[in-house]
Amino acid sequence: MPIGFTTGLPGLDKVLKGVMPGDNIVWQVDDIGDYKSLVEPYAKAALASGRRLIYFRFASHEPLLPDDFGAEIHRPNPALGFESFVNAVHGVIEAAGMHAVYVFDCLTELASTWLADQMLGNFFVLTCPRLWDLETVTYFALYRNYHASFALNPITETTQFLLDVFRHKGTIYVRPIKVQHRSTHSMNTIHAWEADRFRPITNSMIISEVLLSSRWPGLRADTRLGFWRRIFNEAQQARDNVRAGRCPPEHECDVFERLSRMVLSRDEAMLRLVHRYLSLADILDIRDRMVGIGLIGGKALGMILGRAILKRDAPDCHAVLESHDSFHIGSDVFYTFLIRNGAWWIRQKQRQPDTFLDGLEEARTRILQGHFPDYTMDQFQTILDYFGESPYIVRSSSLLEDAYGNAFAGKYDSLFCANQGTREQRLKALLDTVRHVYASTMSENALRYRRARGLLDWDEQMALLVMRVSGEKYDEKFFPHLAGVGFSLNPYVWHKEINPRAGVVRLVFGLGTRAVDRSDDDYTRLVALNAPLRRPEANFDQVCEHSQRRVDYLDLAANRFASGHFLDLLRETPGLPVDMFASCDAPAGSDGGTPAHALTFNKLLTATPFVQDTRTMLETLERAYDCPVDIEFAANFLTEAEYRINLLQCRPLQAHVDQGVALPKISVKEPDRILEARGAIIGPSRFVRLDRLIYVVPGVYADLPLGRRYELARLLGRVNQAECGEGKTTMLLGPGRWGTSSPELGVPVHFSEISRVSVLCEIVAMRDNLTPDVSVGTHFLNELVEMDILYLALFPKQQNNHLNELFFLDAPNRLLDCVPEAGRWQEFVRVIDTADAAHAGRSVQLLANAVEQQASIFLADRASTGVERLNRTPR
Repeated sequence: MPIGFTTGLPGLDKVLKGVMPGDNIVWQVDDIGDYKSLVEPYAKAALASGRRLIYFRFASHEPLLPDDFGAEIHRPNPALGFESFVNAVHGVIEAAGMHAVYVFDCLTELASTWLADQMLGNFFVLTCPRLWDLETVTYFALYRNYHASFALNPITETTQFLLDVFRHKGTIYVRPIKVQHRSTHSMNTIHAWEADRFRPITNSMIISEVLLSSRWPGLRADTRLGFWRRIFNEAQQARDNVRAGRCPPEHECDVFERLSRMVLSRDEAMLRLVHRYLSLADILDIRDRMVGIGLIGGKALGMILGRAILKRDAPDCHAVLESHDSFHIGSDVFYTFLIRNGAWWIRQKQRQPDTFLDGLEEARTRILQGHFPDYTMDQFQTILDYFGESPYIVRSSSLLEDAYGNAFAGKYDSLFCANQGTREQRLKALLDTVRHVYASTMSENALRYRRARGLLDWDEQMALLVMRVSGEKYDEKFFPHLAGVGFSLNPYVWHKEINPRAGVVRLVFGLGTRAVDRSDDDYTRLVALNAPLRRPEANFDQVCEHSQRRVDYLDLAANRFASGHFLDLLRETPGLPVDMFASCDAPAGSDGGTPAHALTFNKLLTATPFVQDTRTMLETLERAYDCPVDIEFAANFLTEAEYRINLLQCRPLQAHVDQGVALPKISVKEPDRILEARGAIIGPSRFVRLDRLIYVVPGVYADLPLGRRYELARLLGRVNQAECGEGKTTMLLGPGRWGTSSPELGVPVHFSEISRVSVLCEIVAMRDNLTPDVSVGTHFLNELVEMDILYLALFPKQQNNHLNELFFLDAPNRLLDCVPEAGRWQEFVRVIDTADAAHAGRSVQLLANAVEQQASIFLADRASTGVERLNRTPR
């Protein structure tokens, strides 16, 4: 009796988790030689096992098996027509009966002969189930990129296995796209064929390089709207004609001008960059990776522009970049989704200031339960088939995001997908993620941001950017070695050696979420690019105390985003290049033997060109944008000497430069001292008169239940919007971290709830060991910089820091003038008009020196200072 079925390659059998009776295996290939390489061991194994081997020879390509191989060779003629061919093939199948092994020539020639993909699909639908019933095993092949969905959809739905075969730099790679009724951790992963084993590839750099070399055809769905498809066909023709000399280059420029406003942006400032650095070829490439139609949005455009700028103006930097193979979900998909799911008219209310918050919950519910058209679903599935089980992130990319003037930092969601499980499970996860990002357009936080900037009635469609997560797999955890944000202008100058024009980066180990969000009691590494080893901390003990402890990663086993302690990660994931990022001269661990590692990134900063690469990148982008820029990035090391940076985002930074304001030398008498702070000052130096102080009393706030802390944050939002504070220069002081999502660590306000203040102070008084994280690059601090709000931290128990709390507690409280019904909050929130607290002829002054990292608030005679209010338009 014949032994079990096999591919003839034990390593491949392991990947497929065995070959079972009834399996139909379809290989998508670029070259028939690659298919032949897989057929030969499969056919030899069939004969060796005593199976009946049948070869259908009908194509014009070279034979897969020679006549003397030992197989039964049948030559049905597709030129005789579909019906004749089907009957001939099925006649052989029925005569052979159970448990035979089959090899088919490449099926692509059938579609070519019959001039219809539909007929190829029909043939497969007729043939595959019968082979399944007879418990055979069959190899089919298709040329990749040749067929429309009329063929690929029925084949994909009917077959048990669909696998891609790539050849890159002499190596054959195999990637299962569909595996029915079985799954392992290596399914849907690219595998390198090395001798008799198939090694899974998990490094994002290698994966993207292999896939980009595969001549992937893009998201050219058959159901594209005729108008859109016709325009792009004409654009392709125009480009071909220019290259062939059949028409002048001006014709291509005209087409590019038209398409750039349809696909890239309508913002004139961004279009100037587009016309300088992009071309019609770039738009055609975008078309091939685009779901639906419409604009790609600001975040996607910024990423593409950033890479194009570096390619032209800093080619050495561009050579260090990781390849990107992102997808775009067009902005019109969002409109179609809203209309078809009954949310359109609710959204229209948001264009009016008096109704912009009406119906939000209903709209979000409709979006989260919404459905997509079939043709969009087909393109979503194509994206998943391309990514396999590689993790990806769905990023918001609205029309107004990341443009000049409005960053929308953190206003819309971007969500990771670990992307594990069956094909159906992974598709559901993608759809849920897209819906959640769409729903974030209906958040109160985002709408208040738009209202504050007069953008409610602007066209704000939501496009999406679907990006492969940059990183490497360690055991069942996936993360990059390094991630962070960078500013070409450093708003935090804590030492005279630091040149703000040299830029600054904020580094984390693992996913970059900790570099952009203030979420818990943890720290990151701040690097001034002209003095990379100059730290805000004074000694190594402080370095250890203020280094990153927790790491964000994707847990592939649990199929979710996760966080863990760095030292636990180190123990659980052998093979990490930890010496590049961590120092081990920290105090010994609890066992007294093994030194504890601290994430200092010292070797990265001193033994690699990372600092110079990043500085050059920021300088180049700033020159092109003609203003400071803000980037997000990830980086991975192939070896200690070779790494790649993945540029994830680039946008203008609305920062104000400290032009070396001449600050007076002032001696303050002890009774006039209100506050003195040393360290952690962000923003240009200034000398201003303060009109209003809002003080959240640390002692009583610390006793508040967590739920009531959210209520207090909402109250501050009402004080912020109250007309009684209109036009005043206001300073807000409170315990812990402003804008935290963890109310045990501070006041959980949204930025829109403090948007009118001019100075923001964090008082380190809730917990002795809680130090403000200098959050350059976080979404929250991004908005402070954008709005020119001065940030400072006060350490009441440290030397040279001082807080006269009696000044705030004894002054008249005007809280009820702003919010009349807030009587129960008067002991928690003090709203002080400085004119009430100062004697006649005196004022409350702020003197902040960003270079010296010193700030003082004090009472002064008006005549002796002559300082006016901070001239900043309130929002």
